[in-house]
Amino acid sequence: MAKLELIKGDITKLKVDAIVNAANSLLQGGGGVDGAIHRAAGPGLLAECKTLGGCPVGEAKITSGYNLLAKFVIHTVGPIWHGGGNNEEHLLAGCYKNSLGIADNLKLKSMAFPNISTGVYRFPKELAADIAIKQVQDFTKKAEFLKQIIFVAFDEENYEIYREKLKS
Repeated sequence: MAKLELIKGDITKLKVDAIVNAANSLLQGGGGVDGAIHRAAGPGLLAECKTLGGCPVGEAKITSGYNLLAKFVIHTVGPIWHGGGNNEEHLLAGCYKNSLGIADNLKLKSMAFPNISTGVYRFPKELAADIAIKQVQDFTKKAEFLKQIIFVAFDEENYEIYREKLKS
């Protein structure tokens, strides 16, 4: 069973097999964690992303890590929050399921997740944390290869939300 961890910090500095990018559907880089990952990885990441044809909301695609310490970047597109009536919870769960599936299929042993959709996409942070934790915990029961999954909170608010939820 994979070990779950929580850290407060910069996902681009982690030496894991894969980091997950909260990407936009064009996979062209942007703000927040997406922009930080693209800047840290260098221009090769954007060049490879341009060959992927984008990514639908809730799905995931993988690229090399380029200048990152992580070998791979798994790009997933979280939903924009519109009040909860547009399948947002299901789509966010898909981000985690599909990212975990890619990692396990490639026999990766470690990966790290940012807080998907909780920035400019305005997904409620508490609800997003509940979905993330449930999907990861459910997956760890059947994961063949993943041994370490890290939730990375960039800010104190998300860190405290995850810390409290992981305690229970």
